[in-house]
Parts: sequence; C-alpha cells; structure tokens
Amino acid sequence: MTPYLRLLRPKQWVKNLFLFAALIFSHHLFATAYLLLSIKAFVVFCFVSSAAYVLNDVVDVDADRLHPIKRNRPIASNAVSPRNAIFFGLLLLGIAAALSSSLPREFAFAVAVYVAFNVGYTFGLKRVVLVDVFIIGAGFLIRVVAGAYAINVEVSHWLILCTLFISLFLAVSKRRAELLLNELTASQSGRAVLKDYDVHFVDQMMTIVASGTVISYALYSVAERTVLMFGTENLVFTTVFVLFGTFRYLFLVQHHTTEDNPTALLLSDPPMLVNIALWFITCVGIIYGGSASR
Repeated sequence: MTPYLRLLRPKQWVKNLFLFAALIFSHHLFATAYLLLSIKAFVVFCFVSSAAYVLNDVVDVDADRLHPIKRNRPIASNAVSPRNAIFFGLLLLGIAAALSSSLPREFAFAVAVYVAFNVGYTFGLKRVVLVDVFIIGAGFLIRVVAGAYAINVEVSHWLILCTLFISLFLAVSKRRAELLLNELTASQSGRAVLKDYDVHFVDQMMTIVASGTVISYALYSVAERTVLMFGTENLVFTTVFVLFGTFRYLFLVQHHTTEDNPTALLLSDPPMLVNIALWFITCVGIIYGGSASR
C-alpha cells in the first residue's frame, strides 16, 4: 500500500487546515458539534485534494518522468499504473461524496467548485501565466469558505481578504522555487508556464502579496467589527507573529533552491513551526479569553 499512500500526498493535507479558520474566528472552536462538522469537512477535502493530485499525476506522467524530483512519484516511477491510479482517484471522490452528503449543500457546492478548478488547472489553466497562480490561490480561498459553510456561519470579508493574500503568497513562492530548481539542475522539464516567468518578476509579485498579507491582517485585527465581536483590542498584538512568519518564509524561499515545494520547506523549519504555534495559542487566548471575561 505504500505507493498508494504516497499517491495521496498526505503532507499536502496541511493545506486543508484552512478549513478551520472560520471555526476559530467564529467563537465555536470549543463547541463539540461545530468542531465535529469541521473535522468531517477537513476529511472530505483531504480525499478530494488527494483525488486532484492523482488526476494531475496521471495527466503529467510523461513530464514528471523528466523532472529531477517528480520522477519519483508513484505513477512516474511505475509503482502504480495510470489505470489503477484512476480507479483509486474515483474511489477517493466517492468517499468524499458520501461524507459530504451529511453536510450543508453549500459545502457540497464549494467542494464541486474546488474539483472544477482543479480539473481546469490540470487540463490547461496551469499553462496560462498568472492564471495558474490565481487558481492555486483560489484553492485556499475555497477551503476557507467551505469551512464556514460546513458549520453554517457567515464568512467575514476580512477573512476572505487575508486568505486571498496569503494564498497568492504561497502560490507565487512555489513558482519561484520551481524556477530556481530548473536553473540549479539545468533542466527544461519543469512546468511549461515557467518560461513566462523570471525570478525578478516573481520577486516583485511576492513583495506585493507579502505586503498585502501583513497589512490586511493588521487592519483586520483593529477593525471595529473585530473589536466588537471579540470584546478586546488585543488581537493587534498577534500581528507580530504574522510579520515574523512572512519574513521567515521569504528568507526560506530565497535561501533554499533544492526544493520546489515551499510548503514542505515551511513545515520542516523549527522557527516557523514555533511561530505558528505561538500565533495560534495567542489568538485562541485572546479571542476566547475575551469572551469568557464578558
């Protein structure tokens, strides 16, 4: 089963944690019913996202075999046949559909949109400059919205804005890492869209979205609606963790050229993991501590 487990790309499931954003910022983190719904939604997206990766690996198998890293993937290395992979992907979608049936229809719609975006990305949109990074970014945004739909709470405009900038930041940094990996290995086996990018242009985009990430979060933390909802102005102090995380991520992306998956790079960096943990603990303490005191 090891090749099939690798085909799932479980390390990528960390991206599905975006589904819990609405749960945390809607004051329902410690409400068992809401938490269970969010966990079920998380599991659904784990299956659906893995099915999308399977489809991508089947379609890109020839290109992956020429790539210095992707050639080790189960299908590209012939550990799993394309036919078996397709059946496996359909099984994953079937399980996801069964689990979604007990969640709100709006959540199922969000899942369908996510699948449609990934199919479009796999079969052509990933070759269109700029559209490719916006599709990747949309995947994170859909997760946040789906998480809100799963527990039937309103999606904050601030939450959408912050997610938009963060998701584009991650998408653009991925392209930068791929560009540098191609240069380092003198390989032309990367994505076709990479020929339309260069490191200088990508760095400009990263500067813009990194700035947008920090500014939008800072404005959210001091917005009148935020202060009224949480009953405290102290959320502004969590901005320091967002700043550090942004700077640290930029440092990692610009000083590591052997990994085309910045998400994996991020999760293997102890300072970043500590920073994320501190941000989470501080946010929960401020949001729920403020509610308990009222």
